[in-house]
Amino acid sequence: MQSQRPTVATIRRAAIRENFEQARALAAGREVIAVVKADAYGHGAIAVARTLAAAGCDRLAVVTVAEGVELRDAGIDLPILVLGGVEGDAEADESIERDLVPVVHHDGHAERMAARASVRGRRARVQVEIDSGMRRMGVPPDAAPAFVEKLVADSALTLEGTYSHLARADETDLAPSLEQIAHFRRVLAEIRRRGIDPGLVHLVNSAGLLAGDALAKALPEATAVRPGLMLYGVQPAPHLAFPRSPVMTLRSRVTHVRRVRAGEAVGYAGLYRALRDTQIATLPVGYADGIPIALSNNGHVRVAGRTVPLVGRVSMDFVTADVGETGARIGDEVIVFGDAEGALPVEEMAAAAGTLAYELLVRVGPRVPRTLVE
Repeated sequence: MQSQRPTVATIRRAAIRENFEQARALAAGREVIAVVKADAYGHGAIAVARTLAAAGCDRLAVVTVAEGVELRDAGIDLPILVLGGVEGDAEADESIERDLVPVVHHDGHAERMAARASVRGRRARVQVEIDSGMRRMGVPPDAAPAFVEKLVADSALTLEGTYSHLARADETDLAPSLEQIAHFRRVLAEIRRRGIDPGLVHLVNSAGLLAGDALAKALPEATAVRPGLMLYGVQPAPHLAFPRSPVMTLRSRVTHVRRVRAGEAVGYAGLYRALRDTQIATLPVGYADGIPIALSNNGHVRVAGRTVPLVGRVSMDFVTADVGETGARIGDEVIVFGDAEGALPVEEMAAAAGTLAYELLVRVGPRVPRTLVE
């Protein structure tokens, strides 16, 4: 049975296209690898991927083989990069059969892909991540040239690309990012000195793209870019503004209205006590739907066209808002964040919760249906 709960995330296809065009313009002729990991940052990977493919996107990137298989099952035939690589023989087999391109971060990855490709009499396409300073995944710079040389010598593998990942591109000080680029360039130079073509070269993410020429010109070898967050109409940082079009609007409707007297407690633990006689509207959206508990007695939403404060503790399924003496009615529209007139941007709600817009988007739970609109 389909839920009749009024909480829904509206996903605008037109906004996806507009943001993609922004990214493509900033890419300045380089390929665009659109990141659609984590269900396209909570927006619905299949719908987003189809929209990007129709708009002329060159490639997609996910983190897991399962995410790539989901797109293949939906008929998405663009090249798909699996950033997290493979875990076990079954994933290696699946990536080869489904024409996915996994990243290899260490010898174990490369050896597994080569072994499983040999069993099938196939060559497996892979990309290599170089750890230029994130210190999370990838081959260390000093070991990278020999690693790549060994990889290309294996007849079961084809090196499709070489890339790295910026750790601090969303900061106003670009020195750490420029240092990473310098490390990456030294590795690329040594790889080429050994007579190896590194293939597709990419580094910059959304923040790196929006930082402008300062980073783009520092890596002239780049042949691709890898935007994620900006495709969904969200700024990676306040100083990285662009003519964005928010893709997701999280909507609901008032499910109950109750009059509360001054001093009376509202919600779990009596976390909020009314400062005056007022009305409290109950909204059917809670932390199971993506509203962080950090917004208890914090943050704002739009109810019937007015911005009102959230009060009381956020619960799993509901949150309450002080709608004042003018009140609200059951069924009034609620805009939690998004593109609707007067709505709070997701960046502002994330700041109020002390988190990132990334987290708010991916936390919009699976029981919240995604409704596609143009």
